[in-house]
Formats: sequence, C-alpha cells, structure tokens
Amino acid sequence: MTSTNTDRHLDRLKKRSDFLWAQKNGKKWVSKGLIIIASKNEGLGRRFGVTVTKRLSKKAVDRNRMKRRLRAVAQDIIAQYGQDHTDYVLIGRAETATRVYTDLQNDLKWCLKKLEVYQNEESSELSD
Repeated sequence: MTSTNTDRHLDRLKKRSDFLWAQKNGKKWVSKGLIIIASKNEGLGRRFGVTVTKRLSKKAVDRNRMKRRLRAVAQDIIAQYGQDHTDYVLIGRAETATRVYTDLQNDLKWCLKKLEVYQNEESSELSD
C-alpha cells in the first residue's frame, strides 16, 4: 500500500516534560527560519511541538502567527518526510514571521537532512 500525505498522522507534543525530554536527548539544527530538535521516542509515533519565546516578540499576536506558520510547515513537511517514532520540536526565530513559506519548507527539509531524519517517499514505502 502506498502512503500519501492524507494517511500520515502527526501527534502533538503538549506536555512540558516531552519538550524537556526532547531537548535533553535530541539533536538540534539551526536554519534561517527555524530551529529544530529531533529525538527518538519509544514507539510513540511521529510527534511535533512548537514554541516561540517572548524574546522574539512581546506581542502575543506576532508569536501566535509564528506558531501557526510553524505548525503548518510541520504538517506539510514532517508528515511527508519525517521519520516514524521521532519527536520534533520547532522553535521560532526572528525570521519565522516574515520568511516566505516555501523558504520555511526548504529550511525544514534541509534541517531534517542534516539531522539524518529525512525520509523520502521511496524509503518510507519500502519500510511499510
């Protein structure tokens, strides 16, 4: 059975302990538009979380916009190219709010490749 974007499900990291565990045990990579931390989890599936600090913007409206953009790019890229049984934490940067969306997507793909958790569709079909 071939996989498509629609049957790829991403769970969310919501507990602070999950974020801290990923930070402690994961690998981090920085790009212009975002920072990503990837860490293996024990069979909990493919999960992601998003965080944006007040240091970037004091206005909640701006931080929420950054978080919406990071969630959207995670749904597009991690759902398609991320490894199973891995937690991803996306951290906003100053350029997250203004960077072109396709550039954010390319940043995330590049980070996944550098962290060696990038899985193209051919390799995911072979593992199913």
